[in-house]
Amino acid sequence: MAQLPFCCFDADNHYYEALDAFTRHLEPGFEKRCMQWVELGGRTRLLVGGRLNRFIPNPTFDPVAKPGVLDEFFRGKNPDAADVRTLFGELEPIRAAYRNRDARLALMDEQGIEKAFLFPTLGVGMAQALVNDLPAQQAAFRAFNRWLDDDWGFHYRERLFAAPYITLSDLGNAVSELEWALERDARIVCMVAGPVMTAAGSRSPADPCFDPFWARANEAGITVAYHGGDYGYGKYVEEWGEPGDLESFRGTPLKSVMLSNRAPFDTFAALVCHRLFARFPNLRVASVEQGSNWVPWLFQTFRRVYGQSPKGFAENPQDTFRRHIWVSPFHEDDVPLLRDLLGADRLLMGSDFPHAEGLATPTDYVYELKDFADDEIRKVMRDNALSLSQRRPA
Repeated sequence: MAQLPFCCFDADNHYYEALDAFTRHLEPGFEKRCMQWVELGGRTRLLVGGRLNRFIPNPTFDPVAKPGVLDEFFRGKNPDAADVRTLFGELEPIRAAYRNRDARLALMDEQGIEKAFLFPTLGVGMAQALVNDLPAQQAAFRAFNRWLDDDWGFHYRERLFAAPYITLSDLGNAVSELEWALERDARIVCMVAGPVMTAAGSRSPADPCFDPFWARANEAGITVAYHGGDYGYGKYVEEWGEPGDLESFRGTPLKSVMLSNRAPFDTFAALVCHRLFARFPNLRVASVEQGSNWVPWLFQTFRRVYGQSPKGFAENPQDTFRRHIWVSPFHEDDVPLLRDLLGADRLLMGSDFPHAEGLATPTDYVYELKDFADDEIRKVMRDNALSLSQRRPA
């Protein structure tokens, strides 16, 4: 384990959802329209909206893969061409720290982690599963957020900052959920990239129709995180003759190439080009578990389009991005390149612990910070996320 002269702030930690995460607080009348557990072929399977859901191969998470077992695979190293099932190795019973906040704090003490943002594992794939029943989608996440408050809290001992999930599919519901979270002193909320499906059709998340939500986030100074998940981009690969359903750790080479960067590129382009930050200059938005390979591509495009049509922007879009957006690069990314592009004060260390594709030892992320100065390392490994965990009211 890497030894540092300070304790870290991990901007991408995860829990494994309890079996009743979506049902404990579900409002009556939605039982069959949202999440249900069923026994099929001797296994406990998840139905979402009455359909078998495969976003997570084993959504009970017991047993579960050991942390970091796919690290080398996600670095592009699989010399024996082993299938993912083989690479997972032997699964283990779920550890208490994955579902109990006090056990997690004890583990964090061992890991040298003082604080962490906590994000869903199953939850980031569920909004798209209910995109054809938006009232059920909204009800499911109202229930989810109340379970999250029960089991983890939004600022537990000022160390664990779980992010309630907000869907913009209904403006009134989104504003209400944000107010509910703010009343409980949430510091960060979670969304998933991609266009927003509403009753009136698909919209950019920066469409002015959502301004009441963004105005409240701007006023409260809460951080909004776009976390990797099911972006709803399956329809695009279907047009290329590929299956559109998203199942974690399974995908054709074309799907993996086409979808690895597309949604964050599109989403953050929309936030900037649709002038969200010009209207709400106090917003802070983080990109978590979406890698960073899309950022140089986006900046290159910004340079060209801004040069062609400068009046189409409130200012140089690269400056807008650098002022309002923080990025947590995958540990396997070219982190020094991102530092040179954005500055060290806009990078976030995220281990993805305890996921199989993450780091088994979160502080080992420091080994990716080659040629970083000591003050830059502290920013990436601690101070930047610490700042985002503190409200900055307008």
